[in-house]
Amino acid sequence: MESGRDQFRVASGFQPLMRRVGLDAESVFDHPHIKPWRTIPDRQNCTLDFEDEDGRAVRWHVKRYTSVRAPGPTPAEREVAGIQLLQQAGIPTVPLVGWGALADRRSFVIVEDLAGFRPGDKLLEAGEASFNDVLTPTADLAAKLHSSGLHHRDLYLCHFFVKTDEAGARPDLRLIDCARVKRLPSFLTRFRWVVKDLSQFWYSTLKHPDITDAQRDVWLRRYAGQAGIEHFDRLRRRVLRKVDWIARHDVKLNRAQPNRNISIPSSAPRGV
Repeated sequence: MESGRDQFRVASGFQPLMRRVGLDAESVFDHPHIKPWRTIPDRQNCTLDFEDEDGRAVRWHVKRYTSVRAPGPTPAEREVAGIQLLQQAGIPTVPLVGWGALADRRSFVIVEDLAGFRPGDKLLEAGEASFNDVLTPTADLAAKLHSSGLHHRDLYLCHFFVKTDEAGARPDLRLIDCARVKRLPSFLTRFRWVVKDLSQFWYSTLKHPDITDAQRDVWLRRYAGQAGIEHFDRLRRRVLRKVDWIARHDVKLNRAQPNRNISIPSSAPRGV
């Protein structure tokens, strides 16, 4: 969809629902039922809850990005590109509903809620799963990501969304927050970006006191085996050095943006 210089693209399967909601590019930024739950300097994270024509609850997640200078892609275009890269590689991620930009280069992305999935960190905090339950599938998905020539650049445990249907069954995963997903660069710098992803995951597990260093080692060994990486000790040393750097950087970032780690609210559908 386009209106003047505003741009709005909607995935074909979501066009009937979009018509029901009545969104266009401009109203994404002022629709009364789009509710912000986090605001940081570059974007707002929002939810849109409504009912479909059969009365079923629907939730969409909306990211509204601040204006950026031309030329170059908008943040929404970068995020959509990341989602599409994962989809092309066969890596499960969020269903893309729509995206676009206004003439002033504010931009937005709308994705479908992953009903039945929970962030990996919240699942562990609630005691609904242990790290051993997600250890192998998260390591395997990280290995598939890098073996596909991609890197995430925000590969924290919270960005692995997990669905556990049956006790003992392998959890279903989705990799989210795709704004920084890119193709891995040339061979000379590739290992540095791989280490950054792995270090982010390792660092995120430090916030869970029940996860041990032995389990983290098992996770990294599983990853290395699946990704075909030799010299495990070298990999581990590089990861631990980067973890120390991330810890120092995270302290500064949390001071500057105290709202960056607040949790998404529970679903509360309302009519549109």
